[in-house]
Amino acid sequence: MRRFKYVLIAAFALLFLSAVPPASAQVTFGINIGAEPVCSYGYYGYAPYRCAPYGYYGPEWFSGGRFVGAGRWHQGPAFYGHVNRSYDPRYGYHGAYPERGSHFDNRDFHDFHGTHYSDHTGRYHTEQQHGRYTGDHHPHQ
Repeated sequence: MRRFKYVLIAAFALLFLSAVPPASAQVTFGINIGAEPVCSYGYYGYAPYRCAPYGYYGPEWFSGGRFVGAGRWHQGPAFYGHVNRSYDPRYGYHGAYPERGSHFDNRDFHDFHGTHYSDHTGRYHTEQQHGRYTGDHHPHQ
């Protein structure tokens, strides 16, 4: 009788499991940050990653006439370079912006006037703060 009881339990379990439809669970995870904006003079390092006008970034942000990158597309170590904060809309700039896809016109940067250092995420640093971030020590005069 005991053996019959175990066979009956096994039969009900098998019947129960075969009656349940198979579950198909699919878990996906992805990060789609999109293509890097094509901006002739670079783009701001913060959302919405608008094209920056000529004069915002200094020469160290370019290599061979191409912008080296900022914001969420930046790869590599932290980067700091000169910027002119007066061309930042967060600080009152309301001037013209270049069109996406326009081309760098190979201007030199002799008339560039940097006011701050910025990292690739758009955070500003003064000359004094920059020394703390890079390990450089500027003598106080």
